[in-house]
Amino acid sequence: MICRRAWLMVRSRSACSKNMDQKIPYDDYQLPVVFLPSYESPPAWIPPQERIQHPDYNNELTQFLPRTIVLNKPPGAQLGFNIRGGKASQLGIFISKVVPDSDAHRAGLQEGDQVLSVNDVDFQDIEHSKAVEILKTAREILMKVRYFPYSEYYFHPSLEMQKIRHDGFNM
Repeated sequence: MICRRAWLMVRSRSACSKNMDQKIPYDDYQLPVVFLPSYESPPAWIPPQERIQHPDYNNELTQFLPRTIVLNKPPGAQLGFNIRGGKASQLGIFISKVVPDSDAHRAGLQEGDQVLSVNDVDFQDIEHSKAVEILKTAREILMKVRYFPYSEYYFHPSLEMQKIRHDGFNM
């Protein structure tokens, strides 16, 4: 077996030497690892007169604005949603599941919502366990959320990114 080693040529210019070449082996050079969402093909072409009512050409951005969800939890009851993420995942806290016909569902909470705050506690950089504690102990919950459509990518069980996320917690 023939082993070939690739080299990265580095040229440096300093006051002492006009041209000094250095060789750094590629396998010693650390590249950053970046995870990107999967490619989404653009929608098929639609004539301009048909775009107004077409969902692929919807310019209504109000769905992405922060909104307020109010929940009242009786003692011993569940809230009707699961959360994922937290400080360790560097993504924030997201709603990964909403139980159909639950109070959370009726209040307008949806899968893919990013939780911005709960009862005036910032949830954008909070530990997962702390978020769970706040949600489980509160009786009245005032949540600021915003819809984040790409969060489905982060919660899809077959993706590699899933390995670094916290397990969801049933509320």
